[in-house]
Amino acid sequence: MGKGDPVRNSLLRKFQEVFGRPAAWWVQAPGRVNLIGEHTDYNDGFVFPAAIDRYIQMAVAPRDGREIRAYSADFGEMSTFPLEDPPHVATASWSNYLRGVAVQFRRRGIPMKGMDVALSGTVPVGAGLSSSAALEVATAEALRVVAGVELDRVETALLCQAAEREFVGVQCGIMDQFVSVLAEPGTALFIDCRDLSYRTVPLADGVSLVVCDSKVQRKLESSAYNQRRRECEEATAALRRVLPDIRALRDITTEQLETYRSLLSDVLYRRARHVVTENERVLRAVELLGRGNLEAFGSLLYASHMSLRQDYEVSCRELDVLVELAGRVSGTLGARMTGAGFGGCTVNLVRDTAVEEFRTAVTEGYREATGMDCAVYVCRPSGGVLSERL
Repeated sequence: MGKGDPVRNSLLRKFQEVFGRPAAWWVQAPGRVNLIGEHTDYNDGFVFPAAIDRYIQMAVAPRDGREIRAYSADFGEMSTFPLEDPPHVATASWSNYLRGVAVQFRRRGIPMKGMDVALSGTVPVGAGLSSSAALEVATAEALRVVAGVELDRVETALLCQAAEREFVGVQCGIMDQFVSVLAEPGTALFIDCRDLSYRTVPLADGVSLVVCDSKVQRKLESSAYNQRRRECEEATAALRRVLPDIRALRDITTEQLETYRSLLSDVLYRRARHVVTENERVLRAVELLGRGNLEAFGSLLYASHMSLRQDYEVSCRELDVLVELAGRVSGTLGARMTGAGFGGCTVNLVRDTAVEEFRTAVTEGYREATGMDCAVYVCRPSGGVLSERL
């Protein structure tokens, strides 16, 4: 949040221009990338994301009255709404994330005060890097500091998730909001999606998290996502006939799955195999990264992608091309698709010395193979939400 940050300085000037007075607070919340642990969250499993140095940033000041005036510098739009029962809107739809957080504050009896907000973002919208969760978390922090209240960090993540699920209407898991609140600089965050226990694991120096956006819109994601969830539930129900104590696929071991695979159709078996082995990969990844074994950690990323491609069937040609191109660069330690699939992004662990070679090889190779341009974001693991009194 350095004072020399041009984005910060520009937003502070914009706040002064729009509202006619200086901001009193600066707030920022990061986007995230999931290193490994895909389609495990709704199976009570494990995920391993990292916050990245791309942020939703807010200049904030309290104001009299019981409403929020929010100005998006990126869209050039103002949205004004009451703290009590704000309506869902179709225009300035970005403001629904702010409105939903205000609704959750009120439902939980958390005090709020009116405020003016100017906001901007360096998290690419629609790239699967969770700009929406960053916006929710930044809003919660702005409401908190303006009202002068204390708020438990886990509760903050949960109320932001509820805002997205209940007000915006996106049935997201807890990972995105959790890491945007709780991440620490230079680390990844291991999360148990069943009991919400978590711990940070340092990422070694000398490597970057490089995100490649395929620019393929995930048109099939919603229907296929719901179908995969049903398939996992069906597999769990079938296995519960012989393993009555299991609650979700998270409770199944590889050995048990192989022993009772005859109870499952081929499709259900492969869906379950992905989830079971992916959970094992996450636990192994946490162990390897904690020991600084980046090569072995990277090999798990490749294995995760292969499982998502073959067993879970949520990859696509463009994502496969990006992973293949990444693997040809000698400084790439690991690569896989990240997110729900059928488009979106890959995450790559790349040695700092090879980042420029990676960028050139992947962008040129992708254009040649697909006729499309991908976007490449070189990221560092960031800390969670921060606020500063100006």
